Amino acid sequence: MKRSTINAAIREAKDLFARHRFHLPPWAEWSRDDWKKHPDVARWCLDRQMGWDVTDFQKDRYKEFGLLLFCLRNGRQNDPEGMPYAEKLMVVGEEQCVPFHSHKVKMEDIIVRGGGNLVIEMYDLDADGNRLDTDVTVHTDGIARTLGPGQPLVLHPGESITLERRVEHRFYGEAGSGTVLAGEVSQVNDDHEDNYFHEPLPRFSTVIEDEPILHPLWNELPV
Repeated sequence: MKRSTINAAIREAKDLFARHRFHLPPWAEWSRDDWKKHPDVARWCLDRQMGWDVTDFQKDRYKEFGLLLFCLRNGRQNDPEGMPYAEKLMVVGEEQCVPFHSHKVKMEDIIVRGGGNLVIEMYDLDADGNRLDTDVTVHTDGIARTLGPGQPLVLHPGESITLERRVEHRFYGEAGSGTVLAGEVSQVNDDHEDNYFHEPLPRFSTVIEDEPILHPLWNELPV
């Protein structure tokens, strides 16, 4: 993934957040040199996977398969004394897809904070991680809804869905509705160990440095 694509995605996200009056922590604006001046903050955020995150799942088609996230807060799995929750912002373009994946540890709510509509497709999995050809029952803002396997569910701004563990899901912005500003509230998130993709994919992208870094991604923080 080119650095220019990452930088452009971050700029677009910052514009979207500003239009919706969603303010980020001060270190969201830090350059790599700024982070070097604050090693304790860099270590805190790196250990908790907090900050900017842009991926194309190594498909090199970011507008088609990709996601920008900003992790605002997060604990560490297997740390019983630490923060047990996480919060993220996500920017999902029209027809920009996050591929099918599931989690074994994390339960999450995905919330459409503003912008366009978010489409989610889901499958239940058996104990071995295989898809089941059965209906899926989920809750959207406390309302039980039953859908066929893989049946699209459209969430409009203000709506949210609770995704149980081992529910395989993908999501994308509905065509014609605009870029989606989504949120995630969940148990502790671990992008190294708790993402299980239906099609084996890397969670992080190899970066081609074709221009200077605007803001480092969380996994690039200097410590």
